Amino acid sequence: MSNSTSNTPEKDHKSSYRAEERRTLSSGEEEFFFDVKTSDMEVNMGPQHPATHGVMRVLIRCDGELVTGSQVHLGYLHRCAEKIGENVEWLQYLPYTDRYDYLAAMNNNLGYSMAVEALMPGLEIPRRAVLLRTINVELNRIASHLVAYGTYGLDIGAITPFLYAFREREWIQALFEKICGARLTYSYIRIGGVFNDAPPGWLKEVGHFCDVFEEKWKEYRDLLALNHIFIKRTAHVGVIPKDMAIDFGLTGPMLRGSGVDFDLRRDMPYMAYGEAYEAGAFKVPVGSGEKGELGDSWDRFYVRVEEMMESIKLVRWCLGVIEDGPIIGEIPKVIKVPAGEAYVGIENPRGELGHYVHSDGGKVAVRCRVRGPSFTNIAVVEELMPGTLLADSVAIIGSTDIVIGETDR
Repeated sequence: MSNSTSNTPEKDHKSSYRAEERRTLSSGEEEFFFDVKTSDMEVNMGPQHPATHGVMRVLIRCDGELVTGSQVHLGYLHRCAEKIGENVEWLQYLPYTDRYDYLAAMNNNLGYSMAVEALMPGLEIPRRAVLLRTINVELNRIASHLVAYGTYGLDIGAITPFLYAFREREWIQALFEKICGARLTYSYIRIGGVFNDAPPGWLKEVGHFCDVFEEKWKEYRDLLALNHIFIKRTAHVGVIPKDMAIDFGLTGPMLRGSGVDFDLRRDMPYMAYGEAYEAGAFKVPVGSGEKGELGDSWDRFYVRVEEMMESIKLVRWCLGVIEDGPIIGEIPKVIKVPAGEAYVGIENPRGELGHYVHSDGGKVAVRCRVRGPSFTNIAVVEELMPGTLLADSVAIIGSTDIVIGETDR
């Protein structure tokens, strides 16, 4: 036995058993021990996985159920939008903006139009157009957050909230169809204003929607946001501290969910937002760590839930001050933008959507650059995933609320 024990390799050594090491058994035979090596398993989440909300691939490395690393792969939906913007006339590019974040096309139209208008100092946007723009982008913010609300519930395993969310979203889509004829990609907000006035009874119906939605919002909050199982799946999961949120350049609910009180509508006001904020028409919701830890997935989700109610307040304020008048400024049929360059950022439902445009005085942009919030926000996922459980990866990705059309331009 003593010979056998002396020939046994030490068990606490990293390479415990090697091919050249052997042990003599009691029968006198020699037993060989070879290296036993393990490696982390790589799991492909996407590009067809429903929880990625589009054609995005996340390569996850895991040791059993523990995630040890991740890498986001984009580019499956790239459509060369920016290059197209440098090859078509200023107004012709507008429909392409609908396709970035196809859940918030009104906001995309507005961001691009404002960037071009910044190069046209003599152009005045009529008051009615400003308020119609504000009403529609806020309705679109609600519609976008309803999709975020419903699909996040699906990711976690709750089916019913998704059906509730699409009930009210359908009403918003019907309102958009009445004012511009489209339900998803609108091209409604144009350079200089909007292309169509509100039809008879439309503003009254918007007011009725606000009244109904305020009651339904309580259902949304109670059904999912305050659901015990949902809280267990999202609280303390995917925590983004304030410093990390700022370092990664996060914006929108991703930033405010970490407790950073910043909103372009209030802090760099555009259109009617400055006037509305001074009138007390809305406030900026921020995360507080109410159900878990500040900056967790639940905080990011609940910021979006609260923002829907703030958008209702904004729409009501606009309905109260809107007046009759023209809906578009004086612009020629063929727009020639004076030479210069401009950058304009607006508060898209997912964060800061920025357009940089450069003109040489002609009918086509020299450079058209887009700063998509989803592209920036998704970068933090690789930092959040290691150390979490595999089941939490769905909750973390869903909490970013990205749209792939905005990452792949």
